[in-house]
Amino acid sequence: MSEESPRPELLDDAQRRFPVPDYDEVPEDIRERLDEETARAGFTPNVMSALAYKPSHFRAFMAFHDALVDDTTLDREEVEMIVVAVSGRNNCLYCNVAHGALVRIYAEDPHLADQLVSNHRTADVSDARMAMLEVAVKLTEEPDAVTTEDLDLLYEAGYTQEEVWDIGMVAAFFNLSNRMATFADWRPNEEFYGMGR
Repeated sequence: MSEESPRPELLDDAQRRFPVPDYDEVPEDIRERLDEETARAGFTPNVMSALAYKPSHFRAFMAFHDALVDDTTLDREEVEMIVVAVSGRNNCLYCNVAHGALVRIYAEDPHLADQLVSNHRTADVSDARMAMLEVAVKLTEEPDAVTTEDLDLLYEAGYTQEEVWDIGMVAAFFNLSNRMATFADWRPNEEFYGMGR
């Protein structure tokens, strides 16, 4: 951590149903990741403070998250759109606010996240991206109703096989994340509310 970077602050109210450890109590590899994220964002995202409660889960969660955003041919904007559409259906406060901020930033659109949270069908997006959102939301609401025809809609919209896989994986992972955020009552950082507005 450089002298200019803020020291990570793990807020006690990052989650309301489980304790948040002190920065000095977490393993060194997790402190290093907290340092990196705090330097990048200018604050410590509460999801990381919450996950630090159980280091093995922190590591697995962040590794999976990183793979989803780093090893995909989807645009980062599309990844975040899926996250917000799914999180909107799941009424996940943390992800709606935090990833809504990322949608605004990556899409360079101050309105898109609000459209996605409210009802993805109101979003001003291309037909291809609407197909992507429809399938992600269907996987969220009715997973047992997803069929090969849904994947065919994505292929017809121009997505590659790898992108179709990634659409499903992002939607599935953030359904998991939404449920844990609700279960543990993760709270969004105040900073997220104003980002990208």
